[in-house]
Amino acid sequence: MGSVRTHRPVLCFLAAFSRHIDALEWARRKTTEAWGPIALASPVLPFSETAFYEASMGPSLQIQLLGFERLMDPAAMVARKHEANAWEVEFRDSHQHEEPRPLNLDPGYVSEAKLILASTKDRDHRIYLDQGIFAEGTLYFQKGQWQSRPWTYPNYRRADYQQFLTTCRDYLRDRYRREKESSSR
Repeated sequence: MGSVRTHRPVLCFLAAFSRHIDALEWARRKTTEAWGPIALASPVLPFSETAFYEASMGPSLQIQLLGFERLMDPAAMVARKHEANAWEVEFRDSHQHEEPRPLNLDPGYVSEAKLILASTKDRDHRIYLDQGIFAEGTLYFQKGQWQSRPWTYPNYRRADYQQFLTTCRDYLRDRYRREKESSSR
């Protein structure tokens, strides 16, 4: 029988996308208020691998990837997804954009071994967590690089995304190292 151990905290991750720069700026402010300072932010990147979101979000989508300074318990992902969904509704209701969904917020986390994204949609490869939220192992880190799965979204296969995720992973590993050093003093 294996021993039950608590999980190390992980890096809170968010992918925010919209065709409106004000929506991305609003998302940064909102998440910072709730989740703490942003440690890492990608440039605003084009989101062009799929037309799936055009009907609800419009054309010419842009995305920004964020990693937060405060590490999180992976079990908090259910609450983070519910917060993100509520913020999407809040932004929609408080701004005058023509699309039914002007902002999409996809939270998850980065560990040393993987990128996990939260979802409200059940699929064969997703694990049910709680309160209508599923976890998807989107990428895993092996042999010095990110590896995709058959279901990995095309944008997460891009080199610029994976470079950002490597920066997140390095940041997390450095945090673990510094915490270990300070606790051994």
